[in-house]
Amino acid sequence: MPTHVAIIMDGNGRWANSRNLPRHDGHWKGAEVTENVIEWCNDRGIKYLTLFTFSTENWKRPANEVNVIFFIMAKYLSERLDKVINKNAKLHFIGDIEGLDEKTKAVCKDSEARTSQCTGMTINMAVNYGGRNEIIDAARHWDGKDAFESHLYTANQPDPDLLIRTGGELRISNFMLWQMAYTELYFTDTLWPDFKENDLDLALEEFSKRQRRYGGI
Repeated sequence: MPTHVAIIMDGNGRWANSRNLPRHDGHWKGAEVTENVIEWCNDRGIKYLTLFTFSTENWKRPANEVNVIFFIMAKYLSERLDKVINKNAKLHFIGDIEGLDEKTKAVCKDSEARTSQCTGMTINMAVNYGGRNEIIDAARHWDGKDAFESHLYTANQPDPDLLIRTGGELRISNFMLWQMAYTELYFTDTLWPDFKENDLDLALEEFSKRQRRYGGI
């Protein structure tokens, strides 16, 4: 079982378009699936889960879609945080949180503070996140590899063992570029709103078959 799973949750918009629904319906359904996936991963003993929620490139989308994404995120964090706490899970936000609007930023910081003493699974939510930006930020503190890594957004966490990307695209999209040097990659055509518990188990089963040699024999 991987210790750290990272997920690029792709396909909300295409899911909605294929059903002749507004794109925001896809984001609502995607949020519901995200809540389920957190629970499934926790049940399987996964210690770290990193969710690519909103990238620095997603600002290129229409403003009304961006606003809906942050509204959904804030609503779920406000209404479901007690459920996270009851699972003894800790929320950690990675990315340029200071670049968010004041309301969203406040919800993120409050969620981190209220779960800071939890000792179970750590849930990293990558918000306003870009892998190149993270490397640039950490490099400003360069004094050797250890000092550099201590300034990554995921400092003191293990690198992802497994990356799952939904939606059929075969790229990592500027996500955790430093940390994924030896991450096993799993791609599925399943759109994020259609992602089921069995899809997670298929990814974990595939991971169990991989031989991780880290450059060795």
